[in-house]
Amino acid sequence: MKPLSSFGKSFLFALRGLQTVWLEERSFQVQSVAAVCVIGLMFVIDLKPWEYVIVTLVLIMVLVLEILNTIVERFVDMVKPRLHSYVGTIKDMMAGAVLLMSLAAVAVGVIIFFPHFWAFVIQ
Repeated sequence: MKPLSSFGKSFLFALRGLQTVWLEERSFQVQSVAAVCVIGLMFVIDLKPWEYVIVTLVLIMVLVLEILNTIVERFVDMVKPRLHSYVGTIKDMMAGAVLLMSLAAVAVGVIIFFPHFWAFVIQ
């Protein structure tokens, strides 16, 4: 059997990273389940192609930002004994970034899905 290429190994490392964040981070699990629900809804409602793109990008952005938040939190926790009160501030700022992106995702969802729901209700 041929050994994996460096690209193949990188891909496996990336999958291992996603597995780690999935298994160990409750927020990522909740956001992933919400994303799957929204993706299911996208296929039930007849969205325009650009709406699919926007919703998909926003969902991915929330998940990526949550992964970055986890990375920063773990790094800061690792070096915490040598730092001071900025540790809490950094973690709060990252959590704020995830919150902002999540609120933006909800806003985009409302803007895109509401007209479709409304059209269904007034039929």
